[in-house]
Amino acid sequence: MKAHQASLINAAVLILMGLWAYFAAESAPKTAFVPVGFGVVLLALNPGIKKENKVLSHIAMVLTVLVLLSLIMPLVGSINRGNEMAVVRVGLMMASAVVAIIFFVKSFRDARLKRQSA
Repeated sequence: MKAHQASLINAAVLILMGLWAYFAAESAPKTAFVPVGFGVVLLALNPGIKKENKVLSHIAMVLTVLVLLSLIMPLVGSINRGNEMAVVRVGLMMASAVVAIIFFVKSFRDARLKRQSA
């Protein structure tokens, strides 16, 4: 898998899980749109990531790390409330972010090795 594919999957997971959280909740929390917003931005950055644009790739990486860090408190809250479906949703978003980060780091490392060998 390449970084742009992992980022695309991450964006889709963020959007789908955020919308699911919004429509599944009785009180319809507006904070459920935070991962949706990040997913939309990552989706918009994806063509640049696919073209191996260094700046856009780094921006997407930083946003992905921010998403991962910002999901820690919702995960803790979901666990404390005993809401298993929320734990699954947040866990999926965190897992997809970790996978995307791994592929971003791999692509950055590969690009550096390619530059050094040229």
